[in-house]
Amino acid sequence: MTAAEQVKEILEWAKWAPSGDNTQPWRFEIVSDQQVNVHGFDTRSHCLYDLGGRASHLALGALLENVRLAATRFGLSTRIVERAGCLEEAPVFEVTFEAESLKEDPLAEMIKIRSVQRRPYRLDPLTPEQKNILESSVGPDYRVLWFESFSQRWAFASLTARAGKLRLTIPEAYAVHRDIIQWGAQFSEDRVPDQAIGLDALTLKLTHWIMGRWERVEFFNRYLAGTLLPRIQLDFIPGLACAAHFALVARAVPRSLRDEVEAGKALQRFWLTATQLKLQLQPEMTPLIFRQYATQGISLSVRENAQSLAERIAFILDPWMGGKEQADRVVFMGRIGCSVSAHARSTRLPLIRLHWSGTS
Repeated sequence: MTAAEQVKEILEWAKWAPSGDNTQPWRFEIVSDQQVNVHGFDTRSHCLYDLGGRASHLALGALLENVRLAATRFGLSTRIVERAGCLEEAPVFEVTFEAESLKEDPLAEMIKIRSVQRRPYRLDPLTPEQKNILESSVGPDYRVLWFESFSQRWAFASLTARAGKLRLTIPEAYAVHRDIIQWGAQFSEDRVPDQAIGLDALTLKLTHWIMGRWERVEFFNRYLAGTLLPRIQLDFIPGLACAAHFALVARAVPRSLRDEVEAGKALQRFWLTATQLKLQLQPEMTPLIFRQYATQGISLSVRENAQSLAERIAFILDPWMGGKEQADRVVFMGRIGCSVSAHARSTRLPLIRLHWSGTS
C-alpha cells in the first residue's frame, strides 16, 4: 500500500468517530502523503444541543483520537497541531504522520465496531476489573464516577425522563429531531435511522406521524400525554436496565476548545475500551446540556417554563456529581452494560463527501 493509500485508509477508519446526531463536524484536506488538515465546524447556530459548540468539539476530539489509533495500523505516529488564529467555530488541526514502526494499538480494531445501543441492557454489574480498565483508559486528567445501585439507577432514569419531557415539549428541540431522524431506515449515512432510536414499531409509526407538524406535537402533549410513552421507552426503562450510569469528570473546568477536544479524546478511549470489553454504551447528555443553559443563564426556549425546568434539572443533578464545582467539570454522561450490538445504526458519509472544498 502506498503512502497516499495509507492516508486515505486512516481517514476511512477515523471518520467512524461518534458525533451528536451523526453531524460529522469535520472535513478532510489531504495536503500530502504525510499531512492531513482536519477542518472542524459546529452546529451551535441551529442546534440547541450544541451549546457553545461543545458537543462538536468533543466529537472532533474523538475523531483526532481515531486518527492517532488508525495510524498505528501502519506503524505511524501522529503529530497534531491546532492552527493558530482560527475561529472557535471553525478550528483547523494539522496532522502529520511520521514513520515510527509502532505496534498497532489494540483499540484501533474497535473503531468500526463501536456504536450506540439505545435499548435496555442486562443488569449484570460491572466487575472491579472492568471498571479499573475503563478508568485507566481516560488518563490522569479525568476520572469516572459510577452510579450502580438500584436507587442510583432509578434516580438517573427519573432524571433523564425529566429531561426527556423538556426535550419533547420545546419547539427548538422539535426542529432538531425533525431534521436528524431518517424514517423507515435501519442505517443512515448522515442522520439517525428511526430503527436505532429505541421505540417499539407501533409507537415509532405514531411518532413519525405526530412529528410531521409541530401543531400535532403540541396537541398530543397537551391533551394525550404525548411525552409519556417516548419517555418510558427511551429514558426510564433503559435508565433502569443497565449495569451503571457514569460521568466523565475533568480535573479542571473545560474553558477552551483545546480542553473540550482533549475531553473528546479521553471519551473515545473510554468508549472503545468499553467496546473491547464487549460492553454497550449510550450517551445521556441532555440533562448535562440543559444544566449548562441553567447555570450559564442562557435562554433555552421561547417556552416560559423551560428555563425553570432546566434549573430544576441542575438542582437535581449537581448533588449527584458532588456539588456544583464538580458538576462544572463533567464532560460526558452515559449508561453502560452488557447487551447485544445494535441492529440499526448511523453509518458515515463516503470519504469523498467529507473532502474539504475550501468553503465547507
